[in-house]
Amino acid sequence: MADKSGEMELFVRAVALGSFSSAARMLHVTPSAVSKAVGRMEDRLGVQLLDRSTRSIRLTAEGEVYYRECLRLTFEIDELEKTLGSRRNVPQGKLRVNSSVSIARQHLLPILPQFLERYPQIEIDLSLSDEVVDLVAGQADVALRIGPLQDSALRARKVLDFRRIVVASPAYLARHPAPKTPADLATHNCLGFNLKASLNEWPFIQKGRSFAQPVSGNFKANNGDTLRECVLSGIGIARMGSFMIDDDIRAGRLVPLLEDYHPNDTLSVFAVFFKQKYMPARIRCFVDFLIDGLGHIPGAEASLVPRRSTQAASAPPV
Repeated sequence: MADKSGEMELFVRAVALGSFSSAARMLHVTPSAVSKAVGRMEDRLGVQLLDRSTRSIRLTAEGEVYYRECLRLTFEIDELEKTLGSRRNVPQGKLRVNSSVSIARQHLLPILPQFLERYPQIEIDLSLSDEVVDLVAGQADVALRIGPLQDSALRARKVLDFRRIVVASPAYLARHPAPKTPADLATHNCLGFNLKASLNEWPFIQKGRSFAQPVSGNFKANNGDTLRECVLSGIGIARMGSFMIDDDIRAGRLVPLLEDYHPNDTLSVFAVFFKQKYMPARIRCFVDFLIDGLGHIPGAEASLVPRRSTQAASAPPV
C-alpha cells in the first residue's frame, strides 16, 4: 500500500485500534508494513505523527490534526466508491447516442419516449448523422451503424436486418423504360450517396456471378431521407434500405427493380459501443432496449420485404 490513500487507511486504522498489529490483522498486511507506511508519511510531511512505545501508540499534536483530516478524506473516498458503484447498477446520467438520420426517424425516435419513461434518470443526447463518428475519441457512447464492425476497440450487437432494394417512382418509369438487367442502369439517372464511392457501386448476381455495377447520376446526398424524397419525386433510380421505403412500396409510390439480380442484398444495423470491463448501466440497458424494441418492429427483418420479379418492376399505368 504505497499509495497515499492506502497509507491514510493504515494510519487511521492503527490509531483507531491502538496498535500497528491490530491494524495489520484487520487489513491483512504485516505490522511491519503498517509501521513503514506511517514512517513514509512522517518523512513526506516532515512531522512526527505518532509517539510509539513497545505497547501502544499515541497521536502527537500534529498527528491529531492529520488524523482528523484523514478520517474525513477516507470517509469521502468510501462514499465516492459507493456512489459510483450504485451508478454502475442503476441506469442514470447522460447517454450520448449517434444514429443515421433514416434509422432514427423511422425506428429510434418512435420508441425513445418509452425508454425515457422507463429510465427517467437517463438523459439522452442524440446526434443524427450518416457519417461514422469516432466512439473511441468520445464522440458518442452508443452509435447505430450499418454494416460490419471495423474497430477492434469497439463491441457491436445486432439490432435488426434489412434488405437493400433498387427502386424508382412510377413517374420516372413512365418517362424511362425500366431496366431489364443491371447493365441497363448505365443509361439511367441513378441517385447516390456522397459519403463514400463504394456506395455507388451496386452489387448484383447474374448467371451465378457476383459483381458490382458502377452507377452515376446528377444527384448525390449524405443521408437516406434526402435520397428517398428525391426518388419519390421522380428524379431517378436509387438503392435504399427496406426499413426506409417499405411503406412506399406497399402504397405503390415506389416500384422495386431488378429483384431477380440481387436476392441477397442484405445488411444489418448494429448498436456499437466502446469495449470496457465495467459497462455503465445506462449503456447496457439502452442497447438491450434497442435489441428488444427494434428487432420486432414491422420492416425490421429482411424477409418482410417480398421479392418481386423483374417483370413486375415495369411502370404501372398512368
